[in-house]
Amino acid sequence: MAMTASLAPEVRRLVVATLVNTFGNGVYAAVGALYLTRGAGLSVAEVGLGLTVAGLVGLLASTPLGVVADRLGPNRAYVGFLLLQALTMTALTQVGSLALYVVVAAVTAIADSGQRGAKGALIAGLVPADQRVRTRALLRVTTNIGMGVGMALAGIVLAVDRREVYVVALLANAATYLVTAALVRWRMARVAPVPSAAGPSGLAALRDRPFLAFVALDGLLSMHNAMAQVAIPLWVATATDAPTWLVSVLLVVNAAAVILLQIRVARGTERLAGAARAGRRAGLLLALACAALAITDVTSGTLTVVLLIVAALVHVLGEMLQSAGGWGISFELAPPGGQGQYQGAYAMGHQVGDLLAPLVLTVVAVSWGWPGWLLTATIFLVAGLLVPVSVRRHPRWTTEPAPVPA
Repeated sequence: MAMTASLAPEVRRLVVATLVNTFGNGVYAAVGALYLTRGAGLSVAEVGLGLTVAGLVGLLASTPLGVVADRLGPNRAYVGFLLLQALTMTALTQVGSLALYVVVAAVTAIADSGQRGAKGALIAGLVPADQRVRTRALLRVTTNIGMGVGMALAGIVLAVDRREVYVVALLANAATYLVTAALVRWRMARVAPVPSAAGPSGLAALRDRPFLAFVALDGLLSMHNAMAQVAIPLWVATATDAPTWLVSVLLVVNAAAVILLQIRVARGTERLAGAARAGRRAGLLLALACAALAITDVTSGTLTVVLLIVAALVHVLGEMLQSAGGWGISFELAPPGGQGQYQGAYAMGHQVGDLLAPLVLTVVAVSWGWPGWLLTATIFLVAGLLVPVSVRRHPRWTTEPAPVPA
């Protein structure tokens, strides 16, 4: 609790709730796939199909559920979606067929999309505007810590490798949703709901073209998640002569950098001008990381290892800038009373990125070699350069004291 001692009470409660929730998420992240294939008897293809359907359902539901958070109030909506996640995680222990798994995965995606928008609206309602991005950065650090501890303890479950132990792990994750819901319900100040007559019209975010342009660009930049977790490990293992244990080193570097630097990197992104600059710089850095990876296609030995470490460091800096810039822009472009739906629409971009990333990063970057990495670098670079353009076209940009330099 020392980490939270100097924080405002509401931020401290958000940190504790996030730590509890992400601890359970970390356990499930480590054991979920193995439970579904070994404990539930599903094939890898069936798991992939279920996840694809869930991703599409979550994408479609994200913005409408954000409107629900505005109308019900973020506290009530957040608690409701957390309880639904506890229910679906419990139901997952009974899955034994593809049809049931698809249903459970789809409802889980709905609950996950809903709680993202509600949590964003809750942060906006509890925290002063100039502290929102810092709070999101702190919660991301907390998420990495919680996930890391959960995944580490999940090693016990993986070592035993028995269905009943997997079931206990899933039920433990369900329990963390219940505890988080209790913390939100009884420990956090209530943010008032916004009546439809007082806030923006339903789904106004989907008619906000400059904001949607930013969401699409931010979604492309968010492909860096799969780059760190999937593409770089595959590239190291299949296309370079670097030792495979280097994959673990690169993942540790990524996690440690976020924990140590995310709050510092987020400074200056509380206003639109600084947030837009962060998006542009993120695209440049992610492009440079891809360029370094492209060079490793023709290098060997120590030089390859050095380039891979450089790529990981540049990548994680771009990742942190992209996150901070996205938080700042999504908070600042939302009109009064519309934080829920705008946070839901903002999350939609990341969901699109998650759907596109496997195709772009495995089929193009990893399979094509250095030309594929250079093409991926171009995507990141162009997306980053266009972020300030989309933000400058938004009506709320006129309230900013200083524009982004050309």
